[in-house]
Amino acid sequence: MKQFFKMFFASLFAMIVAGILVFGVLIGFLISAVSDATSEKEISVKENSVLVIDLSSIIKERSQKSSFSFMNDEDGFNFGLSEFNQAIAFAQNDKQIKGILIKTNGASLGWATAQKMRGSLLNFKKSKKFIYAYGDGISQGDYYLASVADSIFINPIGSVEIKGLASSLMFFKGTLDKLGVTPEIFYAGQFKSATEPFRATKMSEPNRLQLATIQNHLWNIYTQDVALSRNLTPAAINTIAVNAQAQNAQDALHLKLVDKLYYWDEVETLIMKATKAADLKAINYLSMNDYVSQLDFDLTESTNKIAVLYAEGEIVDGKQSDENQVASSTMVEEIRKIANNDKIKAVVLRINSPGGSALASEIMLRELQLLKKKKPLIVSMGDVAASGGYYIASYGDSVFAQPSTITGSIGVFSMMFNIENLLTDKLGITLDAEKNAPMADFPNATRQFTDKERSLMQQSVDQIYGIFKTRVANGRHIPMPQVDSIAQGRVWTGVDALRLHLIDAYGDLDRALASAASIAHVKDYSVVSYPSPVDKLELFLQKFKGSNASAIAKSYMQEQMNAEFIWLKKIHQLKQIQGKAQMLMPFQLTIQ
Repeated sequence: MKQFFKMFFASLFAMIVAGILVFGVLIGFLISAVSDATSEKEISVKENSVLVIDLSSIIKERSQKSSFSFMNDEDGFNFGLSEFNQAIAFAQNDKQIKGILIKTNGASLGWATAQKMRGSLLNFKKSKKFIYAYGDGISQGDYYLASVADSIFINPIGSVEIKGLASSLMFFKGTLDKLGVTPEIFYAGQFKSATEPFRATKMSEPNRLQLATIQNHLWNIYTQDVALSRNLTPAAINTIAVNAQAQNAQDALHLKLVDKLYYWDEVETLIMKATKAADLKAINYLSMNDYVSQLDFDLTESTNKIAVLYAEGEIVDGKQSDENQVASSTMVEEIRKIANNDKIKAVVLRINSPGGSALASEIMLRELQLLKKKKPLIVSMGDVAASGGYYIASYGDSVFAQPSTITGSIGVFSMMFNIENLLTDKLGITLDAEKNAPMADFPNATRQFTDKERSLMQQSVDQIYGIFKTRVANGRHIPMPQVDSIAQGRVWTGVDALRLHLIDAYGDLDRALASAASIAHVKDYSVVSYPSPVDKLELFLQKFKGSNASAIAKSYMQEQMNAEFIWLKKIHQLKQIQGKAQMLMPFQLTIQ
């Protein structure tokens, strides 16, 4: 027996050593592969280059790096809106860049993002360099950007999509009824429609009204901008949509939506002549990712800094665990870093968020209020700064947004689901409990709420709604009766937000930076970004470090399922927000 244990432990030790060695080799291989993938590749901008804008991906506020790219065909670097605008401005004076080619591939852009990108392209035209746009088919969203081009070309069998705007919502009340699940819903504000999919089978009239108003404002922006670039009238663009006149390429040509019906080889021939390339193979196409990655945008050396604090994604409690989150604990750390850095003279809070947790919003607003006592705080809104996103914006010294920015949604809701009938009637499961106080087991998803419990939940929502309105009244210097009239959970575009004093002026991030510099009385400054961009691999390893198997599985599922994963996230979100007050916008609007 002694010999057996001796052999057993010797074998076990050998297995452990072998495992460590194998694990070390695998880690070494991974580090090597990642190092190769993330090493700076030599990118040179050749003479007579054509900058290619490929409208095929979601554009975030900032560039993103992914060291996972060595495992697939994706780029390891994806430019963001900020880098796009700087790159287009740089390309205006870059002698190597002869023009821009916009390739339409079905972009899905936020409205303010599309509006800013379009503005940058319009500025580029001052350089007298060409902009061409081409697509086998051009979606309505792509056409908004493509219409800037000097010439728009489309495949002779393609089409241009001009059809107007629609907002489609999915309602789950019928499904919940069939399952025996009863939602317990509490909300403040007649327009706070985030809970409608779970308590109704169609839109309420207030929700329909706010959606119709938003669509009208956005469609006016669309038709006016497109008409100006194409030498048409907004009424003509609207008629094309209303009467469905653009059904094929010939229609698009006849309606002056495009300039030529060309195949790709014919477009290339045109580009060859414009760049004076010897032949088609000599055309130097340069992707936006490659161009951005080799540019040094911050050429100003100054001891004065202006910080841009990015708040992009849903507002959640605690530490950041996803790249699309504004997490309270993580943001507080960043805000305090900025507050304690004497070189930073002013701060621009760049918000692109539909809101989320009421508690997290309050925690971050408190830190921003403390920051404001030390440095000027300017707010710049992106595609959306609504509900909790507007909550954290309310105390800015100045607040800027685009006309197409979605904002407001000053309202609160809380929601839980009672699955008692599902368990009992569908699954045959019964529950029982013993408690020494009437509400000892509250909140509880396995029994009905009592009238007192419902009353307490509604009181809590009303209280937080009152705090929200008070924050807006104090931060924006608006009388409370006026705040109440423009609150009610209603979502507004930047057009109405300016009229209602929810923002101070139209403007993009550059306008906000200029305002910050002016208030801080600095002329020369460098821009620094907070938080520092995080590589997707780093986020993955952070989750792995915590031995969170579900987080690792979540990352893998997100990579594999793409669009389908959004619905899984929504289901998970419902679980996380049960019984918690939420300042969350009810819908998401993109230009497609």
